Formats: sequence, C-alpha cells, structure tokens
Amino acid sequence: MKWSYSTFIFSLVLFACQPSEKMDNHANKPSSLCLISAEGLLSVSNQSNTVIIDFRRNKDYIKGHIEGSLNIWRTEIEDSTYSYDGMMATPSQIESLFSNLGIRLEDTLIIYDDIGLCNASRLWWILQNYDFKNVKMLEGGLSSWTKIGGELSTQIPTRTKTDFMLDKQPSMDFYVDKNDVLKAIDNGTFLLDTRTLDEFVGKEQKKGATRAGRIPNSVHIDWAESIDYNGDQCFKHLEELEEIYSKLGAKKEDPIIVYCHSGVRSAHTSFVLTQLLGYTNVRNYDGSWTEWSYIDTLPIINDITTKNK
Repeated sequence: MKWSYSTFIFSLVLFACQPSEKMDNHANKPSSLCLISAEGLLSVSNQSNTVIIDFRRNKDYIKGHIEGSLNIWRTEIEDSTYSYDGMMATPSQIESLFSNLGIRLEDTLIIYDDIGLCNASRLWWILQNYDFKNVKMLEGGLSSWTKIGGELSTQIPTRTKTDFMLDKQPSMDFYVDKNDVLKAIDNGTFLLDTRTLDEFVGKEQKKGATRAGRIPNSVHIDWAESIDYNGDQCFKHLEELEEIYSKLGAKKEDPIIVYCHSGVRSAHTSFVLTQLLGYTNVRNYDGSWTEWSYIDTLPIINDITTKNK
C-alpha cells in the first residue's frame, strides 16, 4: 500500500471476537477485541490472513475504497426465499459467498462502512451465530481511515476461490425468532426497539412493513444514540453508553431481545451491549418489525405513545 504521510505503526494481536473490559483511558472510549482502529488496520492490512470487507453499496464502493477491500452488501447476506426482505442468509449462502470471494477459515475479517458501523454490524452478527469469530469492525468506519491519511483505491481486487465451510451445527447464540419473541412478551424478558422514535410510536412505516407500530411491552432506545456523529464518528464514551442503556432498566445478566425494522440496527445494538458494555444474555430478533408486521396474527401497539418502562 502507498501512504501520503509517515505514521507510527501500532502493533495489534488478532484474537477471537470477545468482549473486553479494557478501556482507552486517554479518550475514555470503550474498547473491544472486536474493534480495530484505523492505525491498527494500517499495521495489519498487508498480512496474508487479513481480509478487509467494504460493507457499502457497490456504487459507493467503486468510487473509492480501502485498497484491497472486497465488497459485500446487505442483499448478499439475506435469504431471498422469504416473502419479506431482510432475513439472514443461510450457512450455505455464506459459504458460497465467501468461497467465491476467496475467504478462508483462517482469515480475519475487518469490516467497515460509512454510517457508524450499522450495516457492518449485521455481517458481524450473522457470523457470530454461525461461529465464525475472526471478525473485527473498523472503529469510526471509512472516515477514520481517511482522517489518518489512508488512501482510497478504485481497483477491484481478485482472489483465488476457496472452499469455505462453516460448522454444521452453529450455536446461534445471538439469535431468536418470532416464537421466542411471543414468549418474551409475557415472561418478563426485556424487549428493546432500536428504530427511530417515529417508527416506535407508529408515526412512520418504512418500506417492507405492512403495519406501523411496535411489539407489545418493548422499550425504545434508538441505535444511533451510541455513535458520536458530531465528533469522530466512533462509539461514544463508556459512561455515556452506560447511561443511554440504563434506560432499559435491565441488569447485565438479564435476558434481552433487540429488534428493529430488518435486523440491521438491532445487530448494531447487540454489538454495543455485548461487546462494549458486557451484557451477557442479548439476542437479536432476526425478522424484526418487517416479519412481525407481515404476519397479521402477531400483536402490535400503535397508539402514538412511548410507554417506556
């Protein structure tokens, strides 16, 4: 790679994706072994087992991306056999996609996007369920890369096709379906809606949903509250995150189910809760509001009130 500046090279040990209690004391930012800084990416970008994933639309990718990065978009990790959009791709779909991209089991994926890692979190979440743990996300996304002088490229890399295979019996540790959510409505499980407030109260109905509203007994915390959009585009300080999610009223060991419109924003919140804040029993409703609204026998609330606990 070519660089337009001289920089201090940071060393980074690549571990499996697990929560970390270590914190950047200088900036008071949360840290995780699932996050990597732009400087950290610089130090490993040329390693043979590092695969960078640009998780943006192809039209944005071809205008300029981190050199050597492969392009994946949300439609490529969805199961199109459903009557509604957004359901997670099957293991065989991921195997086929990764094989064609030349990704190997021993590779470490570093994923970035340009909207606070919201889209990137969806791929992270799917791979956690399928027990592929060698996944990190670029803190601050593409903007953090350009801020340190990292150059962009328009060249499309090619890799040799592989035979990528996932475990035959994945743990699905972060996953719940609509039946789990139905049980959760009545059994005291915390239900967290991570959409906008207008979606939560039923004022806005996004494309793909057949009804407006929310799942009964759910609490609202917008996923975007966790990102410092007016600053460095990274996650907010640890104390701020703790304060934001204290509104849920849950202990860190309590069961929590998160959902959004199609499982993307809620995957981001799942990352924040489990990897940055140490919550231990968080699962994401894959179908989220798109599926819930599609099945007209499932209960909803649509009364333009918040009703937070």
